[in-house]
Amino acid sequence: MKLIIKDLKKTFDEKEVLKGINFEFEKGKIYGLLGRNGAGKTTFFNCLNEDLSIDEGEFYIDDEYKRKLVAEDIGYVLSIPNVPEFLTGREFLKFFIEINKVRIKDKKTIDDYFDFMKIDIEDRDRLLKDYSHGMKNKMQMLVHIIANPNILLLDEPLTSFDVVVAEEMQDMLKSIKTNHIIIFSTHIMELALNLCDEIVVLNKGVLEKIDTTDCDDKTLKDKIISTLKEQ
Repeated sequence: MKLIIKDLKKTFDEKEVLKGINFEFEKGKIYGLLGRNGAGKTTFFNCLNEDLSIDEGEFYIDDEYKRKLVAEDIGYVLSIPNVPEFLTGREFLKFFIEINKVRIKDKKTIDDYFDFMKIDIEDRDRLLKDYSHGMKNKMQMLVHIIANPNILLLDEPLTSFDVVVAEEMQDMLKSIKTNHIIIFSTHIMELALNLCDEIVVLNKGVLEKIDTTDCDDKTLKDKIISTLKEQ
C-alpha cells in the first residue's frame, strides 16, 4: 500500500504554503517530517485529513488499485490532545470501542489496551481531566491505534512525555509500523533519526527526501540542517 501525493498546493491569502508536493509514502515505514517553524507541516497534515481544502493536486491510496482516502483511512494525533475530560479513561475507551465496533478488528479487552499503552492500573478509572498532558496524549494515540487506520499522522506526539515514556512510545510505534504508513512530524532531529526509517524535509513548500546512504550521524545531521537553512 502507498499514499501517493501529486502536485498538492495550498495558499493562504497570497502566501503559497504548499507549492506542488509530489511524494509516495509506503506502508511499513515511519517517516520523519522535519521543517522549520511555519514551513507548513501542520497545514500538510490538515490537507491530508481534509480539515483544509486543497487548491490543486490530488492524493490517494494505491493498494492494488487507486482509490480516494476515506475518513477511516487516517488517524490524526494532534500536538494538543483533545479528549472528553468528563469521562474516566475506562469510560472513554468503552465509549470509543462501542461506537467503532464495526471497524475494530481483533478487539481486545479494555485492560489489554491499557496494558499495551502502559497506563497504570490506578489511572484507568480516573477522570481524564485529572490526567497529565502526557497521559491525555497517550489516550489520544491509543484510540487511533485501536481504530487501526491505514495512515497515522502524528503531529509532535512525543514532546509532552518524559524520557522513559517517550522511549516506550517509540518502541510502540516501531512495533505497529508494519501495517501502517506513519508520518511523524517533529522539531527534534535526534528523535527523527532514532525512530524513523525515512527523513523528509518540508522545504520551500515541497517535500524533499533526505538521502541517508553512507551517512554517519554527523554527516546526516549536517545535510538536514543545510537543507533547512535553504528555506
